[in-house]
Parts: sequence; structure tokens; C-alpha cells
Amino acid sequence: MKDTYTCSSVQKAASNGDLMVPSGGSFTRPRRFSGTPDFDARDAMPSEDIDMIVNEHGETLTLSHTSETSLAQTPRDLWDLLHEEAPGTDQHILAGSQAAEDFRSTDVSRAFDLLRTRLRQTVKQHGWTNIAVASPTAGCGNTFTAANLAASLARVPSSRTVLMDFNMRAPGLARTLDMKVPHSGGSLRDFLEGDIAISDFLVRTGDTLAVGLNERHEQDAAEILQDPATARSLAAMREALRPDIVLYDMPPLLGHDDTSAFLPQLDGVLLVSDGTQTMARHLAECERMLDGQVPLLGVILNRARASSIPRY
Repeated sequence: MKDTYTCSSVQKAASNGDLMVPSGGSFTRPRRFSGTPDFDARDAMPSEDIDMIVNEHGETLTLSHTSETSLAQTPRDLWDLLHEEAPGTDQHILAGSQAAEDFRSTDVSRAFDLLRTRLRQTVKQHGWTNIAVASPTAGCGNTFTAANLAASLARVPSSRTVLMDFNMRAPGLARTLDMKVPHSGGSLRDFLEGDIAISDFLVRTGDTLAVGLNERHEQDAAEILQDPATARSLAAMREALRPDIVLYDMPPLLGHDDTSAFLPQLDGVLLVSDGTQTMARHLAECERMLDGQVPLLGVILNRARASSIPRY
């Protein structure tokens, strides 16, 4: 799959211990417990493998793998246990506003549906999951594209899509979706380093879409993305949630080395170009950067002239 798409300007495995553990409807399971009494208690009982959970009252409990509530019996699929948050009404992308309903009938929305179907066919054929949405330079409509593609994917019944804001230098997905970043856990950095649980970072906007939002700016983003802890955290997330596709809203390829640092974690890249500012040399340079690293799945032309949009 390597095509050019057009839209207008309206813009594995981690151990059981790394996953969130359900308990009475509330759950959390960060990997690190340094400094907590429960951590010492576990070390004091080497003969029994135990794990910790946090119930709805904030109380920390321990479970033995040999008990009736053994973690081995815990369902591995934890998608439905994510907290659900409704997007705001001041957005036109996700269901819940009149603007979103109106947007569904536009040529732009239909273009994203076409891209969605081609992408689903490609990832299924190759067994891929991790797809980045990137651009050569800033201001090409990267977040707009990632959010609309995720929304289109989420409209497929019984599907699962995870959308992650990985532009740590200029996060903008929460603003695009008119959603508040959850403050119960921490930042994207905390999640990737394993200091907070999956359930404290990701939220569902419905039955088929989960989002990882961020608002903290990180100047050492490239170093974070190359940290082995990042790969482990994302593997744990995929094992726990079993998504069909994980979309990563990435920073510009030619601005910093953040996206380049993350290429080993990806199965494919969708490149967003801007009809008003992207030049051929920008696309050529991006292709050279991706060559031999990860497949370039297609180029999405944003802010195209109306005359370039085919009518059917």
C-alpha cells in the first residue's frame, strides 16, 4: 500500500506483573513500587509469588498466584476495564457533537474512510499493528489527520484502535479532541518509563477507541523514545488491550530525531504533506530516512486545492 490521499484544509509481551489488574471495577498496576511498604512485603515472602492491586477506595492489596483469585485466572483482555471519557462538543471528529455529525457527510470524511479501509487491509495482510502518522515539517495537519483516521477506524464495529499523542515537544491531540488530559496518573513520559499503569494513562472514548493524551512538553523526547522501557511499556499495552491498530501521532521527521528514534518500534508510516508548504525535496528526504527502516505506506495530501479532489 503506497498511495496518495487527498483531503481539504478543514482539518509482546510483558509479564502478568506489568499489566493492570482488575479488582472490583478499579485497577492499577505500575511496574515500579520502590519505596512502598508492599514492595518490602513481597520481598519478605519469596516462597509465594504475589502481585499488588489498588481497589476503588485507593487501598493497596496483595494477591497470591496460588489463591482462588490468582492472576493466572485474570482475563488477559482488559480493554473494557479502561475508564471511559466523552470527548468535548467543541470538536468535529468524534461522535458527540453536531459538528461531528455534519462532518461525516463531507468529502474529507469520505477520504479518511477510504484511507481507513486500505490501511486495515494492509495491516491485516502483513500482521502489522504499529502505524505512525508523521509529516516532513510542522504545520502539515499531522494531528488532524491522525485523529480523523482514528475516528474512522473506530467506526468499524468490533474493532479496536489506540491513538497515542507521541509529539512530546508539542502535544496537541487533547486540544483537537476537546478532551482533558487525565491527572490521576501522570504524563506520557511516566507511562513509557513504567511508573504509572496503563489504566492511569489511557482512556476510552467509546467501545472501539482508546486514546493516550499528553500535555507535558519534553525536550529529551528522542532519548525517551529510545529507552528500552518504552518498548516494554508499549508491548504491555498491546498485550493488555489487544488493539487492531495503534496509531502514533508523531512529531515532524525533519525537525528533530524523535520520530527517527522511534522507527524500530513501527510497522509502517503514513506521511502527511501540506499542499501549501511541503516541497518535493521534503518528501524525498523523508523517503530516504525511512528507506530500509520501515515501510512508507502512503502520502496524504492535506490542504489540497479543490480542483485536485476527484468527484464521483
